[in-house]
Amino acid sequence: MKEKIKKELENLVKVLFPNIKIPEFKVEHPEKKEFGDYSTNLAFLIAKELKERPIEIANKILKSIKKEKIFERVEVKEPGFINFFLSLDFFFEELRKILKEKENYGKSKIGKGKTVIIDYSSPNIAKPFGIGHLRSTIIGQALYNIYKFLGYKVIGDNHLGDWGTQFGKLIFAIKAWGKKKIKDYSIEELEELYVKFHKEAQKNPQLEDEGRKWFKKLAKGDKEARKIWKTLVKISLKEFGRIYKLLGVKFDVVLGESFYEPMAKEIIEKLKKKKILKESQGALIIEFPKKEFPPAIVQKSDGTTTYFARDLATINYRLKRWNPDLIIYEVGADQKLHFQQLFRVAELLGWTKKTKFFHVAHGLYRTKTGKFSTRKGETIHLEDVLEEAVERAKEIIEKSETSRGLKEKEKEKVSKIVGIGAVKYNDLSQHPSKDIIFDWEKVLNLKGNSAPYLQYTFVRCQSVLKKAKKFKIENFKLQIEKLKKEEIEILREIYKFPEIVKEAAEKFSPNLICNFVFELAKKYNLFYDSYPILKAKDKRVKKFRLILTKSVAQIIKNSFSLLGIQIPKKM
Repeated sequence: MKEKIKKELENLVKVLFPNIKIPEFKVEHPEKKEFGDYSTNLAFLIAKELKERPIEIANKILKSIKKEKIFERVEVKEPGFINFFLSLDFFFEELRKILKEKENYGKSKIGKGKTVIIDYSSPNIAKPFGIGHLRSTIIGQALYNIYKFLGYKVIGDNHLGDWGTQFGKLIFAIKAWGKKKIKDYSIEELEELYVKFHKEAQKNPQLEDEGRKWFKKLAKGDKEARKIWKTLVKISLKEFGRIYKLLGVKFDVVLGESFYEPMAKEIIEKLKKKKILKESQGALIIEFPKKEFPPAIVQKSDGTTTYFARDLATINYRLKRWNPDLIIYEVGADQKLHFQQLFRVAELLGWTKKTKFFHVAHGLYRTKTGKFSTRKGETIHLEDVLEEAVERAKEIIEKSETSRGLKEKEKEKVSKIVGIGAVKYNDLSQHPSKDIIFDWEKVLNLKGNSAPYLQYTFVRCQSVLKKAKKFKIENFKLQIEKLKKEEIEILREIYKFPEIVKEAAEKFSPNLICNFVFELAKKYNLFYDSYPILKAKDKRVKKFRLILTKSVAQIIKNSFSLLGIQIPKKM
């Protein structure tokens, strides 16, 4: 609807003010409902151009706006805003659309013919999933779902950290202190060996050289080094697969840095031809024009390539294989400079003519007292957090009255859905760039902006619909006086869903969907607590309230599907 209003206003400006260039104006939802469902600042921008009063321009535009069924009224407010109030006919039509299109409501073809690559999760081999991996994994997956919903061809790429000096260190640690066959190690034991290497290296700095030597052997194809490394990759992929299954996360492509390592030499040749490479103390570096960024190293003095070179090789591979319109990197904010440098080099190499690049830089996890980490060498394992969330959810469900009819197996299943959903939603409901204060009370709150609250609202809607006998959606009309204020509030919220999905994609912000669905659930619960649905005396009112309930349930379901969160059938 926003686009329709904008288009009509653009056409009006061409007719009414043919001699001016159409300015970049906004059509937005006003914060206060008394200013309509949409409002525009168009008159102010034209008035500035023509040196006239905004109110006069606004009234001129108002007179030319077609009287359509979709609007109850259009009015001008001082000092020059044009406000649009949508009609009940429009809202009722939207409800019919929701119930007809179901899980397809909000879908779009705006991405047809366009390709998006999303680089997300990207854990390091031989290290367990920490809480820090969660953000990239689930924000990336949500963006994947959103772009696909909008008709884009989406490639989800898990770019594994499986190359670099750290593997030389780990191979040395296994050789020096390992006490069992490599295939028998757990990922936690491999992490312990890696931590031990660093502790020992503080006492004996020469160990760093040993680590570098083993990585050089690995890079040159040494049989023993390769065999150990391949086993490490195998152990890690099995572990990662288990965590991804728990989180409901999938990828189209899983390729490690090692895959691109042989391609890095080609990149170095390209950089040489463009004359943007310089030798420095035996290493090869990129110096940026006007020194806008610090130099980036692409090859170390011992001849091994850096992950900067491998990241350039990755872009080159992706451009050749998929010819994307957009590449999104969902990686922590601490990598901001790296991606600024990377995108600038991509520009210098002429790779940005068609393809756009964007870094979704997520913040850190923190506790109420500080950074979410423990003593050096320890990690907050993601699996521990998920297990605790499931246990806490189970405690809540045990105390809930609604759990009385649930069998033990059902309680286990619901606890898993609620617990894992709570952790995911707690992250996704906040802007990616923000640090997250991890608070169990907030995560599993049944009243605030949380997954359990929304899941409970959906289950509540389903319970009402189950108790109702089958009803058909017919052409129905209700006079405005028959609708309660709380019902109108739901109508004035629910239709925004398709716009919110588009905005979430444009701003790389799944949290916008969370904010929207939370507002909708709040409005529905207020209505539910205030008025009877099944016991409504007027049949038409009862039918309308059931349709409203079914529509709200559908929007919650669609929203959670995009966020990658499940909803239990009972709760």
